[in-house]
This record gives sequence, structure tokens and C-alpha cells, in this order.
Amino acid sequence: MKVGIMGGTFDPIHNGHLATAEAVNDALNLDQILFIPAARPPHKRGRQLADEFHRLAMTVLATCSHPDFHVSTIELERDGPSYAVDTVDALKNIFPPDAQFFYVLGADAALELHTWHNAFELVSKCFFVAATRQGTVFDLDAVHKNFPADLRHHIIHVETPALEISSTDIRDKILHRRSIKYLVPEPVEQYIRKERLYDH
Repeated sequence: MKVGIMGGTFDPIHNGHLATAEAVNDALNLDQILFIPAARPPHKRGRQLADEFHRLAMTVLATCSHPDFHVSTIELERDGPSYAVDTVDALKNIFPPDAQFFYVLGADAALELHTWHNAFELVSKCFFVAATRQGTVFDLDAVHKNFPADLRHHIIHVETPALEISSTDIRDKILHRRSIKYLVPEPVEQYIRKERLYDH
């Protein structure tokens, strides 16, 4: 079994997340992709996140129509910072012993992967997929050089559609009463409006 992992705050989840997941799913022929909303991501301590219930609800709404996309609350249920190595360990206890995990991350995060909590141990336990937009120059060797030779094959590269969408921009548009149509799935847009998220 090949399982993709899409972690993030999903504050809010948007069409860029979904397009990236679909591209990786297709390129690597995964059996499923788990979207895992983070409770307290260690790299985003400065900004107040939307309530985890709302972020989870939006993630479910965004993914429920795709047969290969699933949502896990594994990080929301765990105390303390949402370290990737703890998440992978927990998933290994849930899935069959022969399951392979493919952790999807953007190019910027891939270049910083060696600074993550217990990075070498983490990369030994799963594959990492540096997802970069088509047309973007990405130096996979620059990532590999930060890891021992026997771990480098665990870090791979997949090109994804060139969508320039960010959760920060979406929140800013909502705050300034501008349209977010086609940036997020329609059910997510409706949820944001109904719950009045990000508008103050």
C-alpha cells in the first residue's frame, strides 16, 4: 500500500492543495492520500489559526468528493507540537507493516527539510515528495546534499500544475471583501461565508 501524506494548517485549504495532491497521486500511483490538519505546527507559532474544528470541516468538505482523498485527525488528537516524525510513527501503527508513506511538501519546505525535528530519522521512515510548480527551477541535489547518501533516494521530485494560490492571500481577500471564487472549492467558500471566517 502506498499512502500519501498532505500535512498543513489548511487555513483555509484551497485548490492549490488539491491540485498538488492529485498530481502526486497520479505520478506515483498512490492508493490514497491523507490530508492531516495540523494542531500546532512548530514553524507557524506567530499567527493565530482558525479554530481546528473549522479547519477540519473545510478539509473534509474539500476532499469528500475524491475517492482517493481522506482526512485524518491524528495530529488534532495529539498534545504538543505537530512534529512530522510523530505523525509518521503513529501512521505506521495504524497501517499494514508493508505500507509505504509519501510525505508531500513544497519546494521551500524541501530545502529546509534537514532542519526538521529528528530529520534523519524521519526521512529513513518515509519518502518525501518535493512538489514544485511546472516551470519552476528546483535543485533536488541541493536537498540531497543535506542527508547521508543512504537516505537520498527517499527524497524525490514531482512537478505539479502551476497554480499561484496561497492561504494568506485568500484570508486577505476575505478581510477586504474580495472574491475567492475558484481559489477554494465551492463548499469551502460557502462554509467560510456561513461561519464568517477571516473577515475580521
